[in-house]
Amino acid sequence: MKLVKISVIALVLGMMMSSCKEEEEMVATPTLYERLGGVNAISAVVDEFIGRVAANPDMVRTFQPLLTEVGQKGAASPKLIALRQNLIDQIGEASGGPQKYMGKDMVTAHKGMNITDVEFNSLAGNLSGALDKFSVPATEKNELLTVIGSLKPTIVGK
Repeated sequence: MKLVKISVIALVLGMMMSSCKEEEEMVATPTLYERLGGVNAISAVVDEFIGRVAANPDMVRTFQPLLTEVGQKGAASPKLIALRQNLIDQIGEASGGPQKYMGKDMVTAHKGMNITDVEFNSLAGNLSGALDKFSVPATEKNELLTVIGSLKPTIVGK
């Protein structure tokens, strides 16, 4: 009889522990988007990134014409505004946020630009520096750079 009671108690405890484990697993792990700080933090990083790209001599050929265009009354050009929004949306969506990237696919967007490895790596370095400026932790930084790095084959040489 004691053995049966002990077995029943062990079974109940096991079920309770399993239930607690399932509840813990059901608690969602924060997405990369949440860990990055959401749209405001991503927007700040994108703004810093664009400033770094504008000052980067490796990017003169590909980005300088876009970045030096000026809209009405000295405002940013519509193309620069669209680029900024596309970057925010692309990073937001890629990191698990609610944004939806509505721009062109990477092959189409970079067709005829003949982006080099040096240019792509320089751009990635600018993003890395922007993330560092805002003290983005290494785990989140590396996750985002890995996502961006996965786009390289669809951008370089197109």
